[in-house]
Formats: sequence, C-alpha cells, structure tokens
Amino acid sequence: MKKKTGITVLSTLLGFSVIVAGCGNSNEGADGGDTKTLKVWFMGTSDTVDPIAKMYEEQNPGIKVDVQAIPWDSAHDKLLTAVASKDGPDVVQMGTTWIPEFAAAGALMDLAPYIEQYPELQPDNFFEGAVQTTQYEGKTVGIPFYVETRAMFYRTDLLAEVGYPEGPKTWDELKDASRKLVEKGGAGHYALPVEGKDSIFPAIFAWQNGSELIDENRQPQYNQPAYVEMVEYLKSFYDEGLSPLGTDLDTVSAFKEGTMGMFISGPWMIQTVKDKAPEIDGKWAVTTLPAKETNVSSIGGSNMSIFSYTKNADEAAKFLSFMASQEAQLKYYETSNSMPALKAAWENEALSDPMIAAFGKQLETTRPAPMVKEYEEIAQAAMASFEQITVGGADIQSELDKLNEKANDLLGNN
Repeated sequence: MKKKTGITVLSTLLGFSVIVAGCGNSNEGADGGDTKTLKVWFMGTSDTVDPIAKMYEEQNPGIKVDVQAIPWDSAHDKLLTAVASKDGPDVVQMGTTWIPEFAAAGALMDLAPYIEQYPELQPDNFFEGAVQTTQYEGKTVGIPFYVETRAMFYRTDLLAEVGYPEGPKTWDELKDASRKLVEKGGAGHYALPVEGKDSIFPAIFAWQNGSELIDENRQPQYNQPAYVEMVEYLKSFYDEGLSPLGTDLDTVSAFKEGTMGMFISGPWMIQTVKDKAPEIDGKWAVTTLPAKETNVSSIGGSNMSIFSYTKNADEAAKFLSFMASQEAQLKYYETSNSMPALKAAWENEALSDPMIAAFGKQLETTRPAPMVKEYEEIAQAAMASFEQITVGGADIQSELDKLNEKANDLLGNN
C-alpha cells in the first residue's frame, strides 16, 4: 500500500500524534542576554501544549518555546523534508507508529546518554508497552509521553442478567455471555462488534492467544496455529450471529438501546457514550479485556524524540526530561484528555474515575504493533485476508498461507 499521509498510519493503531520541535536559535533578549528558541510543531491545536510551554519557560529563563500548529495532512511530508535537508526539528513528539520509519531513516537520536543523565527518562518510569514503542534495533529513540489502549465497555445491567455483572474475564466467558445476550434479546440483538476493518482488533486477540504476528527474526506468523485459532474464534461470532457482519450499525446507539451489550474501544469513547447516551448513565462500565493466555491489549499514543541533526541536543534532552515529568504529563491530560505514559501520574486524583482507572489497569498489560517499518502494509493485507475469510468465505488456512507469503515479500524475506 502506498503511504498517503500520516493520517493513514495513525488511524489504524492509535489515536492521534504530535510533532514537537524546531532548530533552536539564539536572539538577544530584552535584558541584553541571549534567548534560545525551541520551535514546536504541534499536531492539533496549540492551546493544549501552550500551557506546558509556558511552564517550561518559567522554569528555564532564557529559553523560548515557540509553538506552531501543523495540519495533519502535511505533517508527515514536512518531517520527511526535514530529514532530507538535515535541517529541521530539535525535538520530535510523534505517534508511535511513525517511530520505525523515521528511526530506520536515521532521523532519531539514540537517547542512551541522556537516559543516564536524567532520572525522569528512565524506562522503569513508564508503562512497559509504551517503552517498547521507543525501541528500534536495540536503540532507545524516544521517551513515552501520552498513551492510549483498548478496553471493554459493557452494559452492567444486561451483563448482570446473564451472569456476568463485572463483565466476562476469559475468552470462554466472552463467548458464553455473548450467546446468552443474543438468546435473551432475540432478533436484532448482538453481543459485540468484531471490528474486522480495524487492524488492531484481530492483532489484540492474536497476542492474547500467543501469536507474535512478526517474530524477533522478522518472520511473519500469520499462518501458524495461534493466529489461525484466533481467526476461527472471531469468525465464530459472525457465524453464530453474535456480531453484526456489516458496518452500518451505530455502536453507541445500539449500546444505548441495549441491542449491543459490549464493545471494545479506547478512552475517547467514554465521553462519547456520556454525551450520546445519557439515558444509560449508571448502567455501563469499563473493564479490562477478557483473557486467553493473557489479556494483553494494544498500546499507542506518542513519544518524544530528538532529531538526529539538531544543534541543540543537550537543551533538547532537558526539554524531554521536563515533558516526561508528572507535572507536564498531568497538565497535558488536563488540556487534551490524553492519558499520561508516566506510571506515577496515575496515582493522581485526576485519574481516579473508575472508567479511566480501568484503562490504567489495562495499560499494565499492553504491547505495540510490531516495530518494523513495513507493518502498515502488512496490517492492510491482514485486514483484507480477514474480510476474505469472514465475508468472502475463503478457506482459513489457505487464505492465511497467502497472507503469510505476502508478509514475507513485504519484509524482504523471499
């Protein structure tokens, strides 16, 4: 698949991303001293990061953080231009799925020396899944900033009626609860949507069943027993009428009306459900995902990196250490509702809401998409194969053999 824009990459596995930075420069300040500027290219609206920039400036006299909002559709190309010219950002705050591409291009600095210098940058401070998104070919090329993951939304009243007041905890319980919900509800009722057009959805279930998708030797695992069994399991929800086969059903409306008892999504859906379905306030909750071998979920969000060609590496590292602090990450949560990657921040009262806390619990068991630059194309191929099996009726093993061969081609293994 051709890369169209950065939007294509980030919409698959995570939420949104940001780019921070700029070539620093020095200007004479009002007091006659030098003022060093760190330019910030920010994806979205600058008002979410402006307060953090001001906090940094107040704590670091002589530093000016210049924030500029950048449109999504031009951000990827703008950064590519910076890489090509070797004249671009000092610090880059970018979505986790862009890390392999830009790390492979040599655009992201190895942060090992600064991790030793600044305690705030130590990997143990962050959720393990988030740390994995900062690694590329043995180097640490980023520091986690904010995170997102997927968890289970469920109607507490409906699930209680079928024996699962706290939601299903295993794959077997998920199937049992689904069957009972549909049997009780009758025609037009479903248990949960199986999101075949969202590549991270089957990936989560594959990981839970022990599949690596792509192993440490860059060998795809799409035709191996663990992945095959996962596809069979998810296909059974379609076959038994537990999940809608089409994509026309409005999940939130169905959840409100009680014709859909569960769905898997990210923290952004909390406010959506509250706004669009106030009638069911107190009748729904969020919990961690059901488990097979594990209950692992995906992790996305954004990381902070230093551009390899910066002339201000030391100042950039100091800025990263601030952005990794509890003060900065909680402020960003306040301005953007983006969940902090820093584990200690989750002890703050601001994240004590039970629904948010459920995501915090899920974040303890997460992993990123395979950190290979070819993964986006492979994920697209995997979605196409899943559709061929579930909608087109293709033989599961044969179709997954073809998928695995295509993945090998994309990885350059053939």
